[in-house]
Amino acid sequence: MVKNFYITTPIYYPSAKPHMGHAYSSIIADFFARFKKIDGFDVNFLTGTDEHGLKIQRAAEKKGLDTLKFCDEISKTFRDLSKTLNLTNTDFIRTTEKRHQKSVQHLWKELKKNDDIYLSKYSGWYSVSDEAFYTDDEIEELNGKKVAITSKSPVEWLDEESYFFRLSKWEKPLLDYYNKNPDFISPKTRKNEVISFVKGGLKDLSVSRKSFSWGIPVPDDNKHVIYVWLDALTNYISALNYPNTDDELYKKFWPANIHLIGKDILRFHAVYWPAFLLAAKIPLPKKIYGHGWILSGDEKMSKSKGNILDPIEIIDQYGLDPLRYYLIKEVSFGNDGNISQDKLEDCINSDLANNFGNLCQRVTAFAEKNCEGKIPNNIEFNNDDLKILDKFKDNIDLIRKKIDELDINFYIDFIISSLFETNKYFNDQEPWKKKDDIKRLNTIVYTTLEVVRKISFMLYPIIPQSSLNALKIFSINESEIDYSSINDHNFLNGGNTIHKIDILFKKIEKKND
Repeated sequence: MVKNFYITTPIYYPSAKPHMGHAYSSIIADFFARFKKIDGFDVNFLTGTDEHGLKIQRAAEKKGLDTLKFCDEISKTFRDLSKTLNLTNTDFIRTTEKRHQKSVQHLWKELKKNDDIYLSKYSGWYSVSDEAFYTDDEIEELNGKKVAITSKSPVEWLDEESYFFRLSKWEKPLLDYYNKNPDFISPKTRKNEVISFVKGGLKDLSVSRKSFSWGIPVPDDNKHVIYVWLDALTNYISALNYPNTDDELYKKFWPANIHLIGKDILRFHAVYWPAFLLAAKIPLPKKIYGHGWILSGDEKMSKSKGNILDPIEIIDQYGLDPLRYYLIKEVSFGNDGNISQDKLEDCINSDLANNFGNLCQRVTAFAEKNCEGKIPNNIEFNNDDLKILDKFKDNIDLIRKKIDELDINFYIDFIISSLFETNKYFNDQEPWKKKDDIKRLNTIVYTTLEVVRKISFMLYPIIPQSSLNALKIFSINESEIDYSSINDHNFLNGGNTIHKIDILFKKIEKKND
């Protein structure tokens, strides 16, 4: 039976160059996509750019560029970032594509046909930066300017004709859905936040604008363009060729397994998007996960504050895999986290260089000297060997369960503890003292190499290139990585050549050392 898995990042708003928050969402999504792929799933991994709205139009005007040309240039930086981050995304969608426009306009017609859209007049506060409408109790005055309380973005008063979506109609159906599907929104704090918001009462939502033209035209009324969130959110199904529900992509991958988003866009994904889908009689995604922010100091990054962390600069200095490892390990998934140069260097030195890299070097050097540079043949496991090997066998299904629960912290803690235990095993077994007992020496070396192989497979979703470099020891290539094989204690073939590898991670000379 073919197993399908569909994960999405937010589509990024290309009004400025990518920052660490974009990198974080993408790397986390890539982690899950890679794990599912090596566990036998057919994976669809979507990312892309959201290119409509007043903010984009104004940014292009400021640079004196045609709006689409501006979008082409900025969107390319996000597409390039996908390559720089070594993402395995299977698609990159742009909201300026024809396939997307076709989907959005069809969805609009469905909502209109079902009497969920009507024409009226909008008066209220609007943030160009957030592309969001706010009520009076959601704004405050800061330094003489009206701003949104949550984002601190400036708001301006709008008074114009607009089409509205009957969001208020879906208040009870949404609450019922959250109740019947308790895992739909994660983590729990986000779910509570959404339920509280919906219980506070939903007002009908403005879903079109007349004051600017950069967007998808409303069907049969070209004076209006479709409001950016109804436009943007549809990307998750337009990438599957909606409205063609007989399309192979749509049939295989919808509903999505996970929409992975930042917590600042939770309301749009956990309230508006499900309401649109319910109204159009489209199945809802299985999970919305709102992760925390990557902070610069104690503040959320923003262009206006000038505190943008550039992932490219960190990659240039330390390498991609150390950054991927740091973000997955040190930022507790679901919570806010920040980039600390000191902690990043500690991760590289302690976990990657000393723990993983050193283990690979030690056992291969020992095998080269004492096992003729080959994987040992003459072996016999005892209880000490089986204890460390069985840890993987005994936990293989638990790890899958934790991945399905999005428990990244369990996954990486399992790897780190296994590395410490393997280093301790190699030290305690003292194979250098077993030269008069070749079978025992061989078994210790084989067991250690087998655990190195298992851990390298598990590290592949986190630090893919470094994992592949480690697997060169065994001449194992990317297509041979199979998660289920960590169950196998005899995966390595005795007599095969062990290959020397370069140092996986160079230790950082810390300034205070």
